[in-house]
Amino acid sequence: MKTGISVADAMTTKTITATKNLSLQAAAKIMRQHDIASLPISDNGKIIGIVTDEDLVHKAIAEAMDLKKTQIREIMRTELVTIAPDKDIYDALKLMKERGVKRLPVFEGKKMVGFLTLKDILKIEPQLFDLIVEKYELREESNKPIYGSYPE
Repeated sequence: MKTGISVADAMTTKTITATKNLSLQAAAKIMRQHDIASLPISDNGKIIGIVTDEDLVHKAIAEAMDLKKTQIREIMRTELVTIAPDKDIYDALKLMKERGVKRLPVFEGKKMVGFLTLKDILKIEPQLFDLIVEKYELREESNKPIYGSYPE
């Protein structure tokens, strides 16, 4: 189901990046300041990884890492799932679904030219929401987590 809308039409072109030696705390502050949930990581101008808000919570905070001293390269994901700007946003959404990601760096050759998020796609083509919902199948009642209090 092609939409006729390219990734280039939906992507953000003014992306915020950070260097691999940045502290976790500094990265979190940049993400808060720019209201972004992910940060591409660069080394000598080349994108080498990505850090998301989930990485900060699940890897850094949950493991009680020193946020001021630990560098972003220690928790970044180095396996990048990328897409080309000429691809259809439907293809991008399928790729996100297959690879379990919500954000795609957009590369033209070896150069990052933009960034595409699930929100970017839904702003332009809300009808694709049904495809996203399929990814998050509703859990059976017996498989739902049990909520309660946890000790400190």
